[in-house]
Amino acid sequence: MRAVQTDPADVLRAAAWMLGAVLSFSAMAVGGRSVSFELDTFEIMMYRSLIGLVFVVCVAWLSGAHRTITTRQPGLHLLRNVFHFTGQNLWFFAITLIPLAQVFALEFTSPLWVLLLSPLILGEQMTRVRVLAACVGFIGILIVARPSPDSVNIGMLAAACAAIGFAGSIMFTKRLTRTETLTCILFWMTLSQSIFGLICAGLDGDIALPSAASVPWLVVIACGGLMAHFCLTTALSMAPATLVSPVDFTRLPLIAVIGLVVYDEPVDVFVILGAAIIFGGNYLNLWSETRKGRPAVARTR
Repeated sequence: MRAVQTDPADVLRAAAWMLGAVLSFSAMAVGGRSVSFELDTFEIMMYRSLIGLVFVVCVAWLSGAHRTITTRQPGLHLLRNVFHFTGQNLWFFAITLIPLAQVFALEFTSPLWVLLLSPLILGEQMTRVRVLAACVGFIGILIVARPSPDSVNIGMLAAACAAIGFAGSIMFTKRLTRTETLTCILFWMTLSQSIFGLICAGLDGDIALPSAASVPWLVVIACGGLMAHFCLTTALSMAPATLVSPVDFTRLPLIAVIGLVVYDEPVDVFVILGAAIIFGGNYLNLWSETRKGRPAVARTR
């Protein structure tokens, strides 16, 4: 084993890209709730992926990036997109049933799965500070969600299971960034998930058409999804997944404010306290990595 060094400037750039993903995912949540009253989750995913596929193909063709779309990693693309399609459907389902802050809080368990699986799947080094930062963030999540046998419902279970799907997506995205371009990853994501969505939405023999009011929101969802994955994939190409993923915790305070302003979802003292603890875990992780100067990621020769 030997260490591959990551420049501290790349760590900060990766964090900035993840903040772009945070904003994009938040826009998706608002859009998803806005169209959920007339479209089911499979239909949302189908329209989102079809719109996204058109954008990806147009941009790739105009920029010449279509030449980088390859077929050399079909298995990894399939695994990544099955995990993501499952997680995203459960996520869209959960945001219609429970407060947005609670959905995001439960979703944020995905970095814990990343931390546990990264050494096995990605060969990344597990450090004490990274484990501590994830644990601190998870404590904050528990304070916000406050799960109990009486409070657990299908919405909470859907959000929790979505986190596992997103963790798998992160793992295989990181693997793909070693050999594939962003254009290639996004193309196969939108194409495969368009097919998945069409099949699942058509199982009941009735695919609903969006109303004129829903079309703009579907565009927001599609663009937000593409931007989120572009930002996420760029961040993962710059820094280890165990460092990049915890930055996503910053979505919680942002979505809590959105839920309060847009949907009149109350923000109580536990949400504020949990968000502060989550921010503390993120700050600890970033501070430690940049202070070391050149954080290491283990890999075999």
